[in-house]
Amino acid sequence: MIVEKQLYTIDDVWEMAQDPDNENIFIELIDGELITVTRPGNTHGLLATEVSGHLWLYNRENNLGQVTVESGYHPPGYRYTLLGPDVAFTRYDRMPQRQTDKFVPVMPDLAVEVLSPSDTLTEVRRKAEVYLLNGSSVVWIVQPEQRVVEVCRLIEGTQLQIESIGNDGKLSGEDILPGFELEVSKLFAVLH
Repeated sequence: MIVEKQLYTIDDVWEMAQDPDNENIFIELIDGELITVTRPGNTHGLLATEVSGHLWLYNRENNLGQVTVESGYHPPGYRYTLLGPDVAFTRYDRMPQRQTDKFVPVMPDLAVEVLSPSDTLTEVRRKAEVYLLNGSSVVWIVQPEQRVVEVCRLIEGTQLQIESIGNDGKLSGEDILPGFELEVSKLFAVLH
């Protein structure tokens, strides 16, 4: 007997997210496979807020796109992958013409994932690769324990390149947010 694995879509995830029994669970999807994540802890929230605050302030002055936290994004026309970056920035020229109350039908230009104790670096790097293969330009993986941010990009369109930026370095907005810089030491200063 052949048993087929069920593939879920973003519509299934939307329906699950509306169920009050799932209120403390974030549900993501990679190629039809459900990934559930519990709500993050305080350190995670502090770092996500710090990153989003810096991005939001810069964007407020320059009006280049939108900054979101914990919103769902999926590749255009592909209903089997849905990721919820802790923080994201998407340029206006890549956003759909009409805003939606549901998930955003484009991957963000910049996705930020804060590593939680329940995450493995391998899992988060896999998500970074999924973002990048589906339209994101850069992914930042914030690692509180090491006080390092990994900057992930694709080289030659398919190979994951990882650059570690330590406490003495700066994160750059690159072509996405020209002129934006965030000192890594300032990011981790919220942890005292």
